[in-house]
Amino acid sequence: MIPVLDCKIEAYCEINPSEDPRKIEQVMLNVLDNVELKLNKDSITAVSSETESLSKIHESIQKHRSQNVYRHFLDNNLDGDETWFYLNKQAAFVNSISLCEHAEESALGPIKITIRSKNIGRVIEWLTD
Repeated sequence: MIPVLDCKIEAYCEINPSEDPRKIEQVMLNVLDNVELKLNKDSITAVSSETESLSKIHESIQKHRSQNVYRHFLDNNLDGDETWFYLNKQAAFVNSISLCEHAEESALGPIKITIRSKNIGRVIEWLTD
């Protein structure tokens, strides 16, 4: 069950000159549900205030049994009521969710997912349980 928690989710991704902005929009929708997309000349941002938007990532974590890896990244990047992690843009293009340790691991740049919540511990717990 997806918890109803007050949170803000933001995903940011640069759009390289060689990339089709419509395909990058689809990349964002491949990893997040129920988001508002904001397209700029050289980047795209997806925003949501629903925990449910993270459901595809949650399902991928469960499917690949990668709870400990995600928990490690989310805890290490925790700063107050905010945490973040990178996803591989090329993997997301083919509907696969793949964590990046460093931005450079994604050749065309990563997708940076930032989560803010007064209940950030509960969000991390749900995402990685």
